[in-house]
Amino acid sequence: MLDLARLQALRAVQTFGTVTAAAGALHITPSAVSQHLAKLERETRATLVEKDGRRLRLTEAGRVLAEHAARVLAAVEEAEAALAAHQETVSGRLSIASFPTACRGLLPHALRRLAADHPALEPALLESDRESSFAGILRGTVDVALIDEWLEIPVTYPAGVASVELGLDVGDLIVPAGHRLARGPGPVTLDEVREERWIASTPNTVCHEWLLRMLPGLEPAILVNEFETQLTFVAEGLGVAFIPRLARTALPAGVVARPVAPEAARRVSVAWRAAAAVRPAIGATVSALREAWAMRPAPGEMPEWANHQAVVQVV
Repeated sequence: MLDLARLQALRAVQTFGTVTAAAGALHITPSAVSQHLAKLERETRATLVEKDGRRLRLTEAGRVLAEHAARVLAAVEEAEAALAAHQETVSGRLSIASFPTACRGLLPHALRRLAADHPALEPALLESDRESSFAGILRGTVDVALIDEWLEIPVTYPAGVASVELGLDVGDLIVPAGHRLARGPGPVTLDEVREERWIASTPNTVCHEWLLRMLPGLEPAILVNEFETQLTFVAEGLGVAFIPRLARTALPAGVVARPVAPEAARRVSVAWRAAAAVRPAIGATVSALREAWAMRPAPGEMPEWANHQAVVQVV
């Protein structure tokens, strides 16, 4: 009978391409990965991997076995999740990945709720971009991920990943208090701000991609990812910015938020491995995030979790 740990090693090498990277994902030593592969080749009497420069690639026999291994490992995870559901125990380690603004706007309340309701659960939080979160879910290093996507730039979820939408996070134009657009009877149109001096997130981020899609050819003057820093620059009169409400727990003096027409919003969702859907810890985490979403403060209000601390390991 094939050993599950050896099948995991083969799958990790297929995914990451090197023994060292596979070892890191599995939290074992590189020598242990090499031993698993060697024993698997002896058991199957087949060459499963071969060198390709500094990397390893699977042979045809290795790819065949890896495809079956993926189904076997998924079935094992489903069995473990079903057993945990039967026992109705919310415990153990749970890895959460999240885009930065959700770390600020949702996770403090959700983690505090989990700590209060499920003290045997050990959540670990990692700030991560969308693609890294998806990769972590597929590798098994991330259990739950918060995913954002602008409605104009829809995201295709990988096979085997389940999700539920929390809601829409609306973005506003942020201008200095003395700006010509700081006051008005209605929303600001994008044509009105095309020629403004812009403060934006750095390239290859979701917010940067959205801004350039809505205002093609725009060349922001200041590029910085931290939204609090963007607000500081706006307050100093150095430009305007587009900032989602989830990123704002308070507006500093000297800035005004104006709605944009057409309304700009991004979808915020929770994702996890479909095979682990019945695991109680997954359900508890999704429930805590739903509650956090429902209780998020209106723009400018102080969040109710500000005077509390959640027990969480940040990795």
